Amino acid sequence: MVAGVIWAMLVGIIAKRDNRRASFLAAEIRDSLREADVEVWLDEATADAHDESGHPVEEMADCDLAVSIGGDGTFLFAARNVGDTPILGVNLGEVGFLNAVGPEEAVSEVLSEVRALREGELPVREAPRLLATGDGWESEAAANEVVLQGRQRGHGGGVDVELRVDGSLFSSGRADGVLVATPTGSTAYNLSEGGPLVHPGSPSMVVNEMCAAEGMPPLVTDLDSEITIRLSGPDTGYVVSDGRAARELDLPTMVTVTTADDPVRIAGPEADFFEALNKLD
Repeated sequence: MVAGVIWAMLVGIIAKRDNRRASFLAAEIRDSLREADVEVWLDEATADAHDESGHPVEEMADCDLAVSIGGDGTFLFAARNVGDTPILGVNLGEVGFLNAVGPEEAVSEVLSEVRALREGELPVREAPRLLATGDGWESEAAANEVVLQGRQRGHGGGVDVELRVDGSLFSSGRADGVLVATPTGSTAYNLSEGGPLVHPGSPSMVVNEMCAAEGMPPLVTDLDSEITIRLSGPDTGYVVSDGRAARELDLPTMVTVTTADDPVRIAGPEADFFEALNKLD
């Protein structure tokens, strides 16, 4: 950077929808950034609450930094839309797995990240995403989990599953479905399905059959593993990424789950994994 020249910087702010505290904090961060000669975009809903023009979250892929204000759900919403833009997660008083910055230090931490960006020294952690692919289609990349399941869960539902890891047969039989989770996602849907907790620093993924009639225990395997699932049965199936964007599948079908090329890029301090675990009680 040339001495005396300030790098034009763009920061996007994405606040939890319909949450007054998140909206107020977004405005406080916005004002502090503008005082520091940083251009700021607010998401459309937040901007509307403050009587200014906003930007679709998808456009924030052009930002140098995205600030997510809310819980892990807000962070995941940002991650789905901002591409490889680093995301700084701000919580609203409850430490989450992805939101390590509390509301009291939010302004100072965002300004610290901006200074680091200007100096070209912003530290960023990468969290893996998963991608499901089939015959002529691919899912949205999932930061938490990819789920393959039958038309409905429980009695009268489910699918026949043949599950392979790197080409080797791991399990087969009747189940509600199969869940493949990242370390980040191990504390979400995977946990409610009886899967193991995985430290976010572990280069691994979890393969978890859902209510299998005679299945195997959940498997923690290498992050580079290729998970192949054959689904069959008289009904339709679905692939779901991070609890949304369900795609209907004609059965029988073969689906492959692998690590996506583009991870989530996380800025700011790292959350204390074990402190966040205590919030699950």
